[in-house]
Amino acid sequence: MALKYDYYLFDFDGTVADTGEGIRKSVAYSLERMGFPPLDTATLSRFIGPPLHDSYVEFCGMSDDQAERAIELYRERYVDVGLYESRLYPGIAMLLRALRRAGAWVGIASAKPQFMLERLSKHFGIDKYLNAISGTGLGRHSADKQDLILAALPQGANVARACMTGDRRFDIEAAVALGMTGIGADYGYSAPGELAAAGADAVFDSVSDMALRLLDGEAPRGLFISLEGSDGCGKSTQIALLKAYLEKRGFETVLTREPGGCPISERIREVILSLDSKGMSDECEALLYAASRIEHVREVIEPALKCGKIVICDRFLDSSIAYQAYGRELGEAFIRQINAPAIRRALPDMTLLLQVDRAESRRRMAQGAPLDRLELEKEDFFARIQAGYEALAQAEPNRVTTIDASKSIEEVAEAVKAAVDGILD
Repeated sequence: MALKYDYYLFDFDGTVADTGEGIRKSVAYSLERMGFPPLDTATLSRFIGPPLHDSYVEFCGMSDDQAERAIELYRERYVDVGLYESRLYPGIAMLLRALRRAGAWVGIASAKPQFMLERLSKHFGIDKYLNAISGTGLGRHSADKQDLILAALPQGANVARACMTGDRRFDIEAAVALGMTGIGADYGYSAPGELAAAGADAVFDSVSDMALRLLDGEAPRGLFISLEGSDGCGKSTQIALLKAYLEKRGFETVLTREPGGCPISERIREVILSLDSKGMSDECEALLYAASRIEHVREVIEPALKCGKIVICDRFLDSSIAYQAYGRELGEAFIRQINAPAIRRALPDMTLLLQVDRAESRRRMAQGAPLDRLELEKEDFFARIQAGYEALAQAEPNRVTTIDASKSIEEVAEAVKAAVDGILD
C-alpha cells in the first residue's frame, strides 16, 4: 500500500476515542466539590481536548490556584472511574493497524496526561500500533500543541511528510504552523465550521471517510476469522466472547454462521439440517453447502471485509472438508472444486479449531437443543471428521490454530484472545 504521508499523528480525545462521558462527569464532580454552579452539557463538552487548566479559567472564571484545585478534584474521579467511561470510535483501531502495517510512523499527540494516554492505549490494545505517545505531565498548567506534535515525531522527521488529525482547532492550527497537513475529525467535539476555519486541509464526519483519505483512497481491509470444531466443542460461547473482546478493542465486527448468514443461505440451512431431509445423497449435501457459501460470501462476508470489519464466522470451508470430504468420504479435491466460486472471493485469515474428545462432545450435545440430521450420524462418521480436522491443522499450521476446548470457558477464551491478538498485533 502506497501512503501519501510518512508520519500520521492523532489527537486522542474526540479523535481516537470518545472520552466525553468520563470527562464531563469528572468536571461536574470537581465543580460540585468546589461549590461552583453546574454547567450545561454543551459547556462541559468544551472541556474535551484543550488543557484542563485553560478550560476551568475560561468557562468557570477560576483563578490559577482554583483551576489547579479543580484539576486535583477532577483527577480524583477521572483516574479510577472516568478514564474508562470511554470507547474507541468505530473503525479507528483498524485504521491505526492498517497504517502501521503499511510502514507508516503512527503516534498520539494530546494534551491529556502522558500516563493516562499510555493506560488507555494499553486498555484498548492500540498501543501495539503506535510508535510514539506524546502527552503532558501532571504539573503543567497547559501544553503547547506544537511541542506535543514535535515530541511525537522521530528526530529529523520531515514535517512536510507528516499529517496531524484532530477534532479541535488547536490540533489544526498547530499542524498548519509547523507546515504539516491538518485533517479535521468533525465526528468529535468541534463546533460547526471550527476545523475548516482553523485551516484544515480536509474535514471528515466519519472515520471511514477519513480512512480513505489517510490511506490514499484504499480502505483498510477487514479480517476474516472462522471457528471450527465438532459439535459440542463450545464454538457458540467462544464466538460471543470473542465478539465482545474485539468490540472493546474498538474493532467493528460482523457475526455470522454457516450454513446460513443471509436469507437464501438460511433457507438452504433448513433443508440441509432438517430431519425431513433424511436420505439426501452425500453429493447433494455437499453441493447445497457450497451454494449456501457462495451466497453468504457475496452478501455478507465480502462486503464486511471491504468495509474494514472483522468477520467472525461459525464454520466455513474447513467444515465442508471435514464433514463432506472426510466424513462423507467425497474427497478433498471435489469439495474444493465445488467451493471455488466462494473461496476465490474470501478465505479466512485465521481459523480457530476448538478440539474436545468425542465423549465430552456427546455429553455437551445431550444437554443442548434437539439433534439435527448430521448430529444423529454414526460414530465412525465423527471419527472421520476428527481425522479431517487434524489433517487440516497439520497441512495449514500458519492459518489453523488448535485450541484445547476441554478446559474451562475462561481458559479457552484466554487462548482464543491470545491467538487473535497474534494476528491483529
